[in-house]
Amino acid sequence: MTNKKEKCGRDKKMQGRLSVWLVKHGLVHRSLGFDYQGIETLQIKPEDWHSIPVILYVYDYNYLRSQCAYDVAPGGLLASVYHLTRIEYGVDQPEEVCIKVFAPRSNPRIPSVFWVWKSSDFQE
Repeated sequence: MTNKKEKCGRDKKMQGRLSVWLVKHGLVHRSLGFDYQGIETLQIKPEDWHSIPVILYVYDYNYLRSQCAYDVAPGGLLASVYHLTRIEYGVDQPEEVCIKVFAPRSNPRIPSVFWVWKSSDFQE
């Protein structure tokens, strides 16, 4: 059986830099760990998504590399996925993050990010 201290340590390892920063500033999200390339993945609720893109842009995630959507399960949730990158001069391996926003099929509304990243115009 694991104790609380061990669990907290394990959870902390699952959090990346952005997740730690969001927690520090009281921004609601859920860390989904890292993908096979080591890219941090976060889940944001649709009702919180209207302000998070601006915060991410201010935090220097200035490039929306791709945006896609998929069915999570037949008759279940829909997911909108955003791959963001921090483009900085002279940096060979820019920091990336993947954001997933899940919406119920009955009301699949997720705020647009066009006003933050113009490249989403085609992808949304």
